[in-house]
Amino acid sequence: MSLLVTGSIGIDTVTTPYGVSENCIGGSAVYFSMAASFFSPVRFTGVIGSDCPFDLREVFSGRDVDLEGLEVREHSRTFRWKGLYHDAMNEAVTEKVELNVLAESPPKVPDAYRNSKYLFLANTAPALQMELLGQVEAGVFSAADTMNCWIDGHLNDLKALLGRIDALIINEEESRMLSGESNLLKATKSILAMGPEVVLIKKGDSGSIMCNKMGEQFILPAFPMAEVKDPTGAGDSFAGGFMGYLAQAGKTDFKSLKTAVAYGTVVASFTISEFSLGGLTCLKRKDIDKRLEVLRKVTGF
Repeated sequence: MSLLVTGSIGIDTVTTPYGVSENCIGGSAVYFSMAASFFSPVRFTGVIGSDCPFDLREVFSGRDVDLEGLEVREHSRTFRWKGLYHDAMNEAVTEKVELNVLAESPPKVPDAYRNSKYLFLANTAPALQMELLGQVEAGVFSAADTMNCWIDGHLNDLKALLGRIDALIINEEESRMLSGESNLLKATKSILAMGPEVVLIKKGDSGSIMCNKMGEQFILPAFPMAEVKDPTGAGDSFAGGFMGYLAQAGKTDFKSLKTAVAYGTVVASFTISEFSLGGLTCLKRKDIDKRLEVLRKVTGF
């Protein structure tokens, strides 16, 4: 089924113990779309400035990613992010961020995209996410991401968004910040009371936990990796695998959601193996399915 993503396209400079990747392609919509395209056609909505050095059609060559929703603003500059990872690389230290075009009005969702059945609102200001959500028809299964600065400075907008989406995908620190609870199970219960039917908490190399309003729970460890070169985009790739599988399956029952979490986990494990999109560009669906079976074996008992 149709899957629509709205999010950032960025120019990243990333430093990890494995080296430096300067002015590489990044952004939530880019990582998400690359990951989701292994499962479902993707409708891409995002905005860049005229300074963007990347040809998105070349980036997604061979992938089922529709770029009708890509907007190039002649007098704007593309979003830029510079980050640093230390030691275990569980969290990035932001050294510099230039919102540029992301501080402007959001892109317009093309008319052809408005009937999308699955929607992912990648991390941006909650008010903009609400505006983008309002551009699609009713009946969509919608999921959103957020971050600490929106929780801290735009809480009312975020709570309004939570009352209108089906699923929130959030990391461990953000879930505690939003809920005021240190225990993750209590945190999910608190966030579920704010509106979404499903809360999915990403715990980095500790895996993820998912709960719904029916009281169902699912906990899955991360795929065991001996080497992590660049964690940038792992969360967006996770979301792409998750939503891509749901769009492929055409179902959102808890069994399907659990399988979607597993696929998201596996796709993210490929992302972190190389800088930028290097871990995903040469990847095939059969490689993902093979690693999924490994994950089944190592988590079974």
